[in-house]
Amino acid sequence: MEVVNTIGRRKTSVARLYLGSGKGEVKVNNRDLKEYFPFEIYQTIVKQPLVLVEEDGNFDIKVNVQGGGMKGQAEAIRLAISRALTEINPEHRPPLKKEGFLTRDPRMVERKKPGRRKARRAFQFSKR
Repeated sequence: MEVVNTIGRRKTSVARLYLGSGKGEVKVNNRDLKEYFPFEIYQTIVKQPLVLVEEDGNFDIKVNVQGGGMKGQAEAIRLAISRALTEINPEHRPPLKKEGFLTRDPRMVERKKPGRRKARRAFQFSKR
């Protein structure tokens, strides 16, 4: 089986993923998943699509991820894994779609505008 590569994004995080057949090894930025994400919740987020389609332990995954925080990176990886699984087997698409793992979350931080204190917050108004 050839290596499938996909991209996942979330907020300012970008995850480039390479998925090939193997025994379930997950490397994030050349580090083990448990070492890169020490909190179990982020490890669970990354593994969700694999567990859902019962493919956990069948693929070796190598991910390069940059930008954003831990949660954004974990969710970017989740999207990339979901896209790779649908590329390998189109039958995985309906359950992944139903759980919302194939949807790119478009929410990002709004930029600060000139003449304002924050993105929308204006300076305090004084009538006199």
